[in-house]
Amino acid sequence: MDDTFDGPQWGPASGGKPRHLVLLLHGVGADGFDLIDLAPGWGRVVPDALFIAPHAPESCDMAPYGRQWFSLQDRSPAQMLAGVQAASDWLRPRLDQAVASLGLSRADLVLMGFSQGAMTALHAGLRQPGGCAAVLAYAGALLGPETLAAEKQASPPVLLVHGEADEVVPAAASRRAEQVLSAAGFDVEAAYRPCLEHGIDEVGISLGALTLQRVLAAST
Repeated sequence: MDDTFDGPQWGPASGGKPRHLVLLLHGVGADGFDLIDLAPGWGRVVPDALFIAPHAPESCDMAPYGRQWFSLQDRSPAQMLAGVQAASDWLRPRLDQAVASLGLSRADLVLMGFSQGAMTALHAGLRQPGGCAAVLAYAGALLGPETLAAEKQASPPVLLVHGEADEVVPAAASRRAEQVLSAAGFDVEAAYRPCLEHGIDEVGISLGALTLQRVLAAST
């Protein structure tokens, strides 16, 4: 089995050996090139980080192009949870291989995701052994909230950012995630952006930079 990632990479900005790894998980119908442009800006505040934006494992089944972490043809809670679990299982050996090949550990890893990628990042970051240093979830949702307390393997800090005008994944999804995560003892920061639709704005990017700087500086 090939346990490597296929997708664009950037950094480290310092030009040296990576001391951190930031994984950028795209939304459905996109691919890794959709998020890699975040790397140069964030790389200024975490110059020793390598950024990888992997292509999701499946071809999008709702469009003639793009990738998906799991199918959205059936959006029942049970099918969504099964889908994100399968995506997390696909990620796990590749995450372990990536950090090991760089001489790093899960404590040096940050998972960032947008939309379906945020759902996947939240699941993998909280339910995989070793977890990660932080999860940055933009316009996403916490799938399977009722099983989190029993299944959590790590308690990284979580940043939730969501547009109030999002009609693709309503902001209520992140509000629910914030409630569940807070109740489960996670350190959660949430920002709900007025008038923002399904996307990431400059404030969200700045909050991500601050989170990366805070959690990765602590492990330097």
